[in-house]
Amino acid sequence: MSEKKEYTFKEKLKALGPGFLIVGSFIGPGTVTSSTRAGAEYGYTLLWCIIFSVIAVIVTQGMAARLGVVTQKGLAENLMLDFANQPIIRNILVILVGIAITIGGFAYMGGDLTGTALGVSALTGIPVHTIAAIWGVCIIFLISGKGEAVKQLEKLLGACVLIMAIVFLITMIIVKPDLSIVFAGAIPIIPEGSLMTCLSLIGTTVVPYNMFLHAASAQRTWKTTAELPLVSFGTKIPMLIGGVVTAAILITSATVMLGMPVRNALDMAVQLEPTLGSFATPFMAVGLIAAGISSAVCTPLGVSYVLAGLFGWKTERSDKRFFYTNIAVLVTGITIAAIGFNPIALIMAAQAVNGIVLPVVVGVVVYLTSKYSIMGEFKNSTIQTILGVLIFLISLYLGLSSVISLF
Repeated sequence: MSEKKEYTFKEKLKALGPGFLIVGSFIGPGTVTSSTRAGAEYGYTLLWCIIFSVIAVIVTQGMAARLGVVTQKGLAENLMLDFANQPIIRNILVILVGIAITIGGFAYMGGDLTGTALGVSALTGIPVHTIAAIWGVCIIFLISGKGEAVKQLEKLLGACVLIMAIVFLITMIIVKPDLSIVFAGAIPIIPEGSLMTCLSLIGTTVVPYNMFLHAASAQRTWKTTAELPLVSFGTKIPMLIGGVVTAAILITSATVMLGMPVRNALDMAVQLEPTLGSFATPFMAVGLIAAGISSAVCTPLGVSYVLAGLFGWKTERSDKRFFYTNIAVLVTGITIAAIGFNPIALIMAAQAVNGIVLPVVVGVVVYLTSKYSIMGEFKNSTIQTILGVLIFLISLYLGLSSVISLF
């Protein structure tokens, strides 16, 4: 057994970094768009999707981070090692996980670029698909630069997103939603025609590649199992904050915009007018730009970490395969965004794709962290395993239902 240690409040605050990296990744244009549209179309009815997402993201990201610390290996590396003597099963899993994450990353990249472009377009009037392509090229140059510059940019953008989150929380209080109706939204109901919206709300929070990112980030941050209490604290608090922000967006939208169409950033700015008045539109635009940039930097990195672990690459720029995977994800995202699809529909579709591939990754995470041969005494508890299996089954049901509904 590892020796337990009491950590100071300052040490706990420092432990929030990897968790906030994940929150910075999923609080992007997809979150703002999905939550706003869900509130405008279905009122508070789909609030349960956010509650489920928060529980799911705390459980799954916690498992992934714990796996990274205990094994000092990434999620994909553990998957490859566990099935080393079963090449057929291993290859099937490599194909499933690799394709699922790559397709999800491509869709998410298109949504990230489009979300940023929505903000710029609201300020300049330049067509969204044009800005998306230009911004995608800028991101290529950004990730080709020194890592320290990217870290500084992420801090700045994180501050922008934090300010936007505070404004949404204040706005939610100002618009005075009917709490009795709000709490009724915690009861799981899927109104007719809302299945893809449900999947989008879940897919924008529980992002498959974020589990791979979190395992790698935790592995770099913590080196001993004695630090697992910090891992747990550093996961739960940021995920709860991210969930509260997402819920605030939906509740504000349901209170202010119920029945209104959501076509672009200008439409979504309506929900901020009670707080910001005439500044609502430019603020929403800047917020979308900040959120889009933050997510756009993380998305190609997430896909690259997954493929690096599956195929034994180094997770650094010196390995050209890792580097060019980043570029490939960006170029594909640029192509998707530049074609000129309806921007809101594209962002919603990206979240739905993530929701569809989610069961594959959740299943892998729960399986690996439940094995004594991998985790030892730090394997999942009975409650954690039950929660993980329930999350897998619910996400599988929603994903299969959405695919069936397409036909």
